[in-house]
Amino acid sequence: MELAHSLLLNEEALTQVTDSKKPVFVFKWLRFLDKILADVREKQKRLVEQLTNLLLDAPGPPTRRLLARNMAAIYTVGDTFTVFQTLDRCNDIIRSKDDSPSFLPTKLAAVACVGALYENLGRMLGSTFADTVNNLLKAVKNAESQGRSEIMLSLEKVLAGLGGAAASCHRDIYKIARSCLSDRSMAVRCAAAKCLLELQKEAVFLWTTELENVATVCFKALEGSTYDVRVAVSQLLGTVLATAVGPKQAAVMRPNMRRVSVDEALELLALGFLRGGSGFLRSGGDMLKGGTTINRDVRVGVTQAYVVFVSTLGGTWLERHFPQFLSHVLELVAQPRAAPTHVEAVYSRRCVSFVLHATAGALLGEKAQVAAALEICHAIGKQMKAVDAAVSDSNTEARVGTTDVSASQHVLVCALRELGCLLHSLSTSAAPLVQDPHNGVLETLLSILVHPSASARLAATWCLRSLAVALPAQLVPLLSSCSERLDTLRASPDAVTGFSCAIAALLGGVQQCPLGIPHTWGKKVMSIAEDLLRTASQSSRLSQQRTQAGWLLLGALMTLGPMVVRYHLPKMLLLWRNVFPRSPKELESERSRGDAFTWQVTLEGRAGALCAMRSFVAHCRELLTEDVMRRLMIPIECALLMMTMPAVIKMHGNHLKASVAMVRLRLYDILALLPPSTYEGSFNSLLRELVAEFTLTDNPSNTTTSLLRSFCHYDDSVLLGSLMSCSGALEHDPSSIYLRAPEGEAVPGPLPLGVAVIDASVALFGVVFPHVSFKHRLQMLEHFAECIKQAKGSRQQAVQLNIFTAVLSALKGLAENKSPMGPEEVRRAALALVLVALDHSSPLVRCAAGEALGRMAQAVDESAFITRMAQTSFDKLKVARDVVSRTGHSLALGCLHRYVGGIGCGHHVKTSVSILLALAQDSTSPEVQTWALHSLALIVDSSGPMYRAYVEATLSLSLSLLLTVPPSHMEVHQCLGRCLASLITTLGPELQGVSGLISAARASCQDACAILQAHTGALVRAQAIACLQQLHMFAPRHVNLAGLVPELCAHLYSSHLLLRRAAVACLRQLAQREAAEVCEHAAAPSGMENSLEGVLFSMLDRETDRKLCLDIRDTIGHMLSSLAVDKLAHWLYLCKEVLTASTGVVSSNVPTQPDEGDKSEVTDDDTMFAVSGRRDERGSAIIAPRWATRVFAVECLCRVVALCAQGDPAHFDPVLAKERLDFLVLHLPELIRMAFMAATDQSEQLRAAGLHALQDIILRFATVPEPDFPGHLLLEQYQANVGAALRPAFSSDTPPDITAKACQVCSAWIGSGVVSDLGDLRRVHQLLVSALARVNAGRATPGRLYSDGSDTMQRLAVLAAWARVSNLQGCVCVCVCVCVCMRFFFCSLLSLVVPEVPRLSGLWLAALRDHALLTLPLEFASQLPSEGGAFYSPETMEAARVHYRSCWAPLLHAAALWLHTAGFDNTDTKSTNGSTGRVILDLSDLRGIFCLAGIGVEFLCSPRVQEPIDCVVECLQALYTLLNSPWPRVKLGADQLLGVELLSVLHRLLLTRDIPRVHFLILAVTRQAVRAAQEHVSEKRRSTEEDDGAAEKESVPEVGEGEETGILEPGSSLCLAAMELCLCVLVRQLPQLNPKLLGTSGKGPRPPQQLPSSGAQLVCQAVDILAVLSSLCSPAGAVSMLPTVLFLITGVLQGTAMRFADSSLLTPVPKTLQALRVLVSSTLGQNPKSCVQWSHFLRSSLATILDFPTPGHCGVLDEGCILTALAIFLRSAPLDVLAVTSLRDRCMDRFRAALDSNEPHVQLRCCQLLHSLFQHPERALAAAYIQSLAPRLVRRLQATEASTPDGQVQLQSVQEGLRLLELLVSLAEEQNRVQLLALLVPLLIRNLLDEDSLISTTMPCRALHHFALDTLMRIGPLHPAAFKTIMSTSQPLKARLEAAIRTRQNSTKNQNTTFSTAAQPRPIGPVKPTIELKTSFGNF
Repeated sequence: MELAHSLLLNEEALTQVTDSKKPVFVFKWLRFLDKILADVREKQKRLVEQLTNLLLDAPGPPTRRLLARNMAAIYTVGDTFTVFQTLDRCNDIIRSKDDSPSFLPTKLAAVACVGALYENLGRMLGSTFADTVNNLLKAVKNAESQGRSEIMLSLEKVLAGLGGAAASCHRDIYKIARSCLSDRSMAVRCAAAKCLLELQKEAVFLWTTELENVATVCFKALEGSTYDVRVAVSQLLGTVLATAVGPKQAAVMRPNMRRVSVDEALELLALGFLRGGSGFLRSGGDMLKGGTTINRDVRVGVTQAYVVFVSTLGGTWLERHFPQFLSHVLELVAQPRAAPTHVEAVYSRRCVSFVLHATAGALLGEKAQVAAALEICHAIGKQMKAVDAAVSDSNTEARVGTTDVSASQHVLVCALRELGCLLHSLSTSAAPLVQDPHNGVLETLLSILVHPSASARLAATWCLRSLAVALPAQLVPLLSSCSERLDTLRASPDAVTGFSCAIAALLGGVQQCPLGIPHTWGKKVMSIAEDLLRTASQSSRLSQQRTQAGWLLLGALMTLGPMVVRYHLPKMLLLWRNVFPRSPKELESERSRGDAFTWQVTLEGRAGALCAMRSFVAHCRELLTEDVMRRLMIPIECALLMMTMPAVIKMHGNHLKASVAMVRLRLYDILALLPPSTYEGSFNSLLRELVAEFTLTDNPSNTTTSLLRSFCHYDDSVLLGSLMSCSGALEHDPSSIYLRAPEGEAVPGPLPLGVAVIDASVALFGVVFPHVSFKHRLQMLEHFAECIKQAKGSRQQAVQLNIFTAVLSALKGLAENKSPMGPEEVRRAALALVLVALDHSSPLVRCAAGEALGRMAQAVDESAFITRMAQTSFDKLKVARDVVSRTGHSLALGCLHRYVGGIGCGHHVKTSVSILLALAQDSTSPEVQTWALHSLALIVDSSGPMYRAYVEATLSLSLSLLLTVPPSHMEVHQCLGRCLASLITTLGPELQGVSGLISAARASCQDACAILQAHTGALVRAQAIACLQQLHMFAPRHVNLAGLVPELCAHLYSSHLLLRRAAVACLRQLAQREAAEVCEHAAAPSGMENSLEGVLFSMLDRETDRKLCLDIRDTIGHMLSSLAVDKLAHWLYLCKEVLTASTGVVSSNVPTQPDEGDKSEVTDDDTMFAVSGRRDERGSAIIAPRWATRVFAVECLCRVVALCAQGDPAHFDPVLAKERLDFLVLHLPELIRMAFMAATDQSEQLRAAGLHALQDIILRFATVPEPDFPGHLLLEQYQANVGAALRPAFSSDTPPDITAKACQVCSAWIGSGVVSDLGDLRRVHQLLVSALARVNAGRATPGRLYSDGSDTMQRLAVLAAWARVSNLQGCVCVCVCVCVCMRFFFCSLLSLVVPEVPRLSGLWLAALRDHALLTLPLEFASQLPSEGGAFYSPETMEAARVHYRSCWAPLLHAAALWLHTAGFDNTDTKSTNGSTGRVILDLSDLRGIFCLAGIGVEFLCSPRVQEPIDCVVECLQALYTLLNSPWPRVKLGADQLLGVELLSVLHRLLLTRDIPRVHFLILAVTRQAVRAAQEHVSEKRRSTEEDDGAAEKESVPEVGEGEETGILEPGSSLCLAAMELCLCVLVRQLPQLNPKLLGTSGKGPRPPQQLPSSGAQLVCQAVDILAVLSSLCSPAGAVSMLPTVLFLITGVLQGTAMRFADSSLLTPVPKTLQALRVLVSSTLGQNPKSCVQWSHFLRSSLATILDFPTPGHCGVLDEGCILTALAIFLRSAPLDVLAVTSLRDRCMDRFRAALDSNEPHVQLRCCQLLHSLFQHPERALAAAYIQSLAPRLVRRLQATEASTPDGQVQLQSVQEGLRLLELLVSLAEEQNRVQLLALLVPLLIRNLLDEDSLISTTMPCRALHHFALDTLMRIGPLHPAAFKTIMSTSQPLKARLEAAIRTRQNSTKNQNTTFSTAAQPRPIGPVKPTIELKTSFGNF
């Protein structure tokens, strides 16, 4: 196939290809040609010949499209000399009389070529267009459907190319297109609509004189139409009417031509909406009369046309004409023809609601939407005034009739629905609408609650709920207003119903309001409901309404959750028990009593009770204990007994049927939520009723369930087609007002009662069936077959659909419960039931039967059964020739494989594939092809790698079908796309291969994707994108992003939701890996004015589909993560544009279509109502970003800042940023501005996001200096902005969550240190002070709008903010890295906190006590105070836990600091709650301090991974601060087990958190615990020694761990716990301490390593702790642990004593040597009980150190450190340690080697150490070292005379050697001193220089000269006689010394003269400035 890639068709290669591959070869060549066509003049003639020849070869649809495009492109880029010949050739083919099917593709290709030529060349072919058009128009008359469709599309292209030049043919084209618009073929209708849409651009008569005729034809075209036809026709009708209202071609209109007004255009649409396509132009009075209902297809199409009409005119037009448009649209639903029946009324209301939502909800910005909402409110008010006036009119003749009330209710429902949607979308941006009392929004809505119609009242309640959810601050006022009016108007039935429904709806809305409502409202609602139920029997006129209202309120009360319901549960159980009979006997006696009205009220009450039970079970499952369940089952069992009441209905009338059905519905609903075991005893009666329900035994109507689609597989939607779902409405089930709306629905739409009961029975049947015995299962299955057999006609299909839905529900239940199907009899009965249905004429029944067969095989899970079922289908498919059997059994094969899997059906794959491949080639039946291909895709999916052998055959067939199947058979193409996607998944990563087979398969996949991409259907194109997405996943190199990305960008503007979903999903995947390439390819080719990310941001303002919005956010997030740092300015500009946009409306002239819904209902108009209409085309204006988009922009801003923080440090360094490229710090003003704008916006969600962004900016830039003003910080200049952003958040009407967030920002700002002036800080400080005043006010604040939990959140946030400010002093204490100025600033901050500490301390402790109680396990729940805590009530306990968990850590740290600062002795030990006076925490009792410490330890025991690390740090700091005080240390030291437990917790934390800061604090707390134990042991020893007579006792009891035995018990030894923890730290930093971790044997030297500063600090701390552990033990215990401690310390010394080129030692070495000194010099070495072993271990350690490697090259052990360690042993160890001769000699050898070393620093350190050793108190030891090392020292010093020192270290080494020799002189006896001086003095004099040499020599030599001279002048007076003797023996030495002394004296005189001169006063006079000004100001 590679031979196809050439400019000319390789005819030789084509002849060698097999016939089946030739179409593929030609298609590949045409694709290649389409990409490379440029200058083809040289080979144009040959190319045209080849294309013309291909034209005669009967090309398929994709090939002919490519052929036509290439033919036109050749003449576009080349010469046009032969174009007329080509055109004539095509016309000749079109005129041909050959009507055979074989010639049809050629004729269609010719038609396509004609259209492409005219589209590209346009007026260049103008002279021939008349003949061509006439030829095409003549061909239409005799053409079949494919020909008519292709000719219409060709005429569309002709019109597009010629423009106004084809005016002479416009009317002829119009006539033909008008007739085709009502063609029987849907594809022809679509093509004709597109042709007319193109025609109307130039043909003025279409929207002037022919406007009414066009409308008539469009209405007729909508009758019996499909989704695609409705979209095309509505696009045509809406565009024509929009053009008529605002024509662009106003200049070409004749003067006498009247322009169509808006009213006239709307009237045309209204007539189509009300009357349909027949006779609507008759007298206007007819439309007001009753009549038959119009076709729903027409009504839906006109609804779409309304949206297109308004969208084309644009948002500006809509804003200007909205009152007029609103009045017209609402008038539609008021007409009798719109609502002849209830079902039609509901459907009409849905259409009108869609029109309003798709226009006002999508085309207007937020400001315009507020105005539109106000206009809707005014319209509602006018409607209500008219109704009120008519109802209250005393003249009965003038009163409104029932029809008028019904009309007004429909108007109100539509208006209220749209008002609610607008309020919900605006959220808190709608606040001005409600806050202005002149608008009267609330009063208007409340007035509707007394409307005579229930539907209007329910719509008003939902609107009120939407308002409350949008504006949570209005929730409590609305509840108060409704409850007051309910009490006032309790005598009105409508008022009781309306206001109770409103309260219920508002309570249901609380679930969507995070801030909630005060818990007292639960008690109020309970009281209101009880009162209504109690007074229901007092007035027969109100009994039914009060009963319904009472139970409705109780059901809504359950939605508040278990914390509220728990207190009312006993009363609820009593009410439920009393509403039902106590026993079956009482029930029987009840049936014979009462009248119809009494039974009506009783049934309503019992239905309401069951509804409340269902709400309780759904929302309060935590309260369903065994006892509650037992008591709940009593009324439920009674309800089970009264399911059927035929006698009562027969006695009192059929009007009770609805009430009885409602009782059954509520019963089914609650039973479906309960475990089946609770009502197992009632299975027989229940199943009997359930089966009778969905088999329509007692139901005369043919009602079908709506659940079939949900029980069938999602992928089967292509087979199910369009299901006209029942229209839902609130009045069908009033309880839905307090439930959440289904996902994707703006308003709940409960189904009619008849459908709902069947749905509930089907769902419950699936729950019960797995628990039924096999015998009963068999009986039911046989009964199902009998019911289907007895039913006839349409009723049989209805029964069959219901039964199969129930069977699917049961089989699904079996799979979920993993229950067996049953014995052979049950299987046989089920299989017989299914097999019959596989041959049913209804595709719905066949699809359900196939699904049931697959689920049955899954439930049985036996190979024999599966084989039998598969063989049955095989046999049937081999002989069947009818479409029904073929489709049903092919689906059965697919479902078997889907549910059993490739392994279970592996041996059937070959047969199944061969049969399905054969069926897929049945070109005579597209339906068979569709079902076969769908089943084949299921087999490919389920088989996985097992299908690999059939991939080539399946791929070849798919490609062949794609090249031949007409585009009108969209379902076939859709199934081919699914099959292709499954094949790509099967091949998987193999697609990256380079073998011939893989390359061919990959090329076929690419060709198939290209064909699918070129299809006109949106569903097929979406499937093509999905295939390319999968191909990119497995073989990314083989997907051409340059072609794919622009196409995806174009799809972003599509009117089809599914296409937009697919495009965004694909972009999301591409952006994860190749974001830069995606943005690059999206920029130029797509022609977007905006960047891709800008387009995605604008989509967020239009899209309402949740999944699509999530994908858009993810795509932007991936692009931002990859590109934001490199394109910082662009992304910040984008965020700023989103936040600063101020326009409010859309100005667009682009027509749009409604979305087509999701994939599951691709042709169902019901999905139209789930979307909002307008879709911007490229270049059109965009809506101002809505609040949700702006919130996302702020989140993106925070992500940009976080990404920069992870990158280059220059982003936060102004100096580096200015020197280099664009960095974040340069955009700080923009960041502050954006955060300020967001934080002060009207939208509360945006305010919260803005405050978070502001906090993030403060924390990130807090330490960035101001380069132009040294000593200042960059953020100082923005303190006014920060203060202004924070101030509104502390106003009284601000929600608590905003205030809580603002408190965090305040603490961050104060603690950042940006503002050092406390006076400036006081502005922000005063905000915290005002917030603290609210905290002190307590919970008794009147008029609270939000729940106690939100109040708890706010108060704790305030306390936490104060705590964080107070904790800054603790950070200074713990952190050693804080500079002096910051320490001073943090300490000065205390002056702001100290005045509030008396109040804060008690509040902190109260909050901590609450937290401690709330974290208790459930078994200690009885310890919780019944009255609640200081900041929470019992009802809000669960909600409060979250808030306490988020802020306890800073509170704990602050409380610990307060206790530490004030001192435990000076603190008021009893902390009380100021508002109640109750003692909160008694610190004088151990329980108080243990409470504080226990909170921290309990958290550290098991910190969750998601907990922020700051909590761990704060907790550790708090523990450190607590233990830093003496009193807590005394308590901790007194109980050793507490210390051990604390260290165990810290050890576990050390293992789980690998963060240096945490490790540092862990060791700090460990040190405090060890210190506490150390102090306790010391005190105990002191008291023991002071004990009377203790000194006389022979044996004093040992104090410390180990006691007499020396055994340290793990788990109870603090020393072992501390050692274990230190070991963990040391091994992490120095793994060589544990050779097992490195996998080595431990032999041989290990090179030392350089630690980072954090690691060095940790090692220092650990070594410091190890050094003091011996003080905690008895002598025997200390000896037990000494080896380990010495091993670790010597190991640390060996691992860190490294020297580098800069001659600097690492930090751990001094600490290690210090720890070694502590151990060597310990008093335990002299203790008789431990001295022997102690010395033994010290000798071992000394030997270990002596075994350290000898000095070598740089990077190994530093010999100076080793010598220091040896000196510690020699100087401080007991004498018996050095008694071993070998050790002593080795030490001396080490020092000898050091003296002989060539390293100056080693010599220096050796001399320094020998200085102390020569003075050792043990003279024998000192004498030995002197005798051995002094001669070497002298020789070394004599050797240095020949060379001068060339560095500071060498100089110091020589000086230290001379000092050491001087020391020997002082130590020598008098008779030997002369000899030593004779050695020293010459050495010193030889280092003296003469005057000339002193001036010219180096600095080290000069320093050595002065040192020698000073030494000589010092020792001369000390030893005068010996000195004179030496000087007299050598005159040269004497002369040299005298010369040096004279030089010194002369130098001193000169210095004195200089000093006296400098001290003289300077002359007073002007001093020339150092900085010269360029401008002279001398004459100023």
